[in-house]
Amino acid sequence: MYRKSISNDLQEILTQAVDKMKQEMGDSYSIDKVNIAELERRTGISRSKLRRYKKDGFIIKPHGNTGKKAEVTVLTGYTGVIDEYLKNNIINAVVIYDRIKELGYQGGQTQVRVYMEEHKDLIPPKRQIVSQQGNRGRRYETGPGESYQMDWGFVNVDASDGSTYKVACFAMICHHCGQRYIEFFPNAKQENLFIGMIHAFFYMGVPEYVLTDNMKSVVIRRDSDGNPIWQHDYEAFMKLVGFKTKLCKPRHPFTKGSVERLVRFVKENFVVGRVFSNVTELNIQALQWCNTQNTRYHKAVDCVPDEKHQKSCWMVAKVLELTHELSFYLCPLRLISFDGFVNYEGRRFGVPYWYHKKACRINRKDFEITIYDDELSKVLTKHDVTWSRRDQFCRDQYAISQPEEHPSMPVTAKMFELETRESEPDPGFSKYNFGEGLWNE
Repeated sequence: MYRKSISNDLQEILTQAVDKMKQEMGDSYSIDKVNIAELERRTGISRSKLRRYKKDGFIIKPHGNTGKKAEVTVLTGYTGVIDEYLKNNIINAVVIYDRIKELGYQGGQTQVRVYMEEHKDLIPPKRQIVSQQGNRGRRYETGPGESYQMDWGFVNVDASDGSTYKVACFAMICHHCGQRYIEFFPNAKQENLFIGMIHAFFYMGVPEYVLTDNMKSVVIRRDSDGNPIWQHDYEAFMKLVGFKTKLCKPRHPFTKGSVERLVRFVKENFVVGRVFSNVTELNIQALQWCNTQNTRYHKAVDCVPDEKHQKSCWMVAKVLELTHELSFYLCPLRLISFDGFVNYEGRRFGVPYWYHKKACRINRKDFEITIYDDELSKVLTKHDVTWSRRDQFCRDQYAISQPEEHPSMPVTAKMFELETRESEPDPGFSKYNFGEGLWNE
């Protein structure tokens, strides 16, 4: 079966159309007798171009300036600066464009990219032949449920009003199977660290120890022997939950590289194009993302994290039980301001006026903010979850007293009130007087 060939080459299109017309005309064919109007209809080429091609025997010749380059371009005078940047291994076209623009460059960024592409030889090689390094480091391995890694990551959020604010992402991953958990908070304070760790332990179990870097909320300093001096609240939290903490060497990815790679993966996979309305909705999406990723095969650990974690890690990790002492970490303590508000996650929520103590506890769960008394024995009020900066009032936040006017001058006007007399009882109902009897004797 004949199959018509389709091509975008102008010379091929023109040649095929002329050959077809030659076959139709037969022996009477002549270049001078070719109908330009019919040829325009078949090829879509304008008549002026076809007349020019007809003079050359319908052969399209290259433009006279093809291959020539102008001696003076918009980059003239700035190529030396670009060469220096390339020699110093600065290969970001945006950075180079901004630098030469400050020097007076009037062209666009495309010319800079084209020049960089043509002068790649100036960029130093990524690897150089050096002497043998000897034994290299190896990433260590841990047993099931033995260690988790945790870290913070930060993401910028563009609000609907045009402003930009920063949120913190708590990340924890099992070192043995790659089971992961992430949660977002407005900041990376210690109270949010405790909440994130508790939620992660509910999700993954409590390991023997946790790997982390030198966070201010974890360690204060080291003693003369190099032993860490823990932050006292974090030390109490470790004893209550029942795990140990190991500090990792700074800028050493062999020890805590799994969670650092998880933070990068969250920014490149989960965060891209993400839209949400409040922090609870964002964390619901984050939990769904974790469930999806934990049920997929990961080449780095050569397994499906959720399957391996259920079979091996959960057999060793402890199940975290929600006790009354642990609830205090989920409900941080807050002082009540003089106008009846508590500040939580950068927002203010109202407290009823009849609560006379100076401090209370607050918790965010699902789509509600719940405020308790300082002993977690009574719910004071509830608010809707929102990231709005406006104050949220509650019912009975202020004691409302009705205004009353008092006389400003001595009162001289008088009236009289008559004594109110009780009406005589109807004698027809006297027989129903239970005090005297139901009938007359």
